[in-house]
Amino acid sequence: MKVLLLEDDNALSDLLSDHLEDKGYDVTLCLNGQEALENLIDEKFDLALLDINTPIMTGIEVLKTIREEYKNNTPAIILTAYHDIKHLKESFESGVDDYIKKPFDLEELDQRILRLCRQFSIEQDNKIQISLSISFEPETCKITLPEKTISIAQKERDILKYFCTHKNRVISSAELLQNIWAYEEMPTDATIRVYIKNLREIIGKDKITTIRGIGYKFE
Repeated sequence: MKVLLLEDDNALSDLLSDHLEDKGYDVTLCLNGQEALENLIDEKFDLALLDINTPIMTGIEVLKTIREEYKNNTPAIILTAYHDIKHLKESFESGVDDYIKKPFDLEELDQRILRLCRQFSIEQDNKIQISLSISFEPETCKITLPEKTISIAQKERDILKYFCTHKNRVISSAELLQNIWAYEEMPTDATIRVYIKNLREIIGKDKITTIRGIGYKFE
């Protein structure tokens, strides 16, 4: 699981990154908000841990920017030494998924991460059950059917994984573009349709519904 950590306190950032890496997470550490924003734009992360009081941009500003300007729905947890309602309210209004007040135990962080993994279907064991008879392994780009296992392209993998973490919600082509492709390599809508057509042929047409004029819904 890829985790972005925004924390400018050297001691705490070392402690948290070491702990997360010990848990098996792939951690990208950022020491200022601008660095975190650029990483979130250019790469796909499963989770973002954002301190509020950071140089150049605050964690809340980073969160608000990726949500509003880039339609990036990466699950996010705010880490903060603030204990007031103002920052709590501003964080949730900006689209945060959870909020932890410092100081906190590492076990509390672990439990909150696990809760978001369950909420967004972020698989710890790298296996997602699409149906009773179909499973999906993102890391190996493989879909296992009752009679065979099929390898899919990396972008098909990324699209299917995004659908799996946002079930039963209408997702536009623009949202897929912002969350899967790097900013400089945006494909056409026709390319996205080809990827989705290929996925439908494997997992079943009923799994991905086209919402005309809006986008797609994975069920």
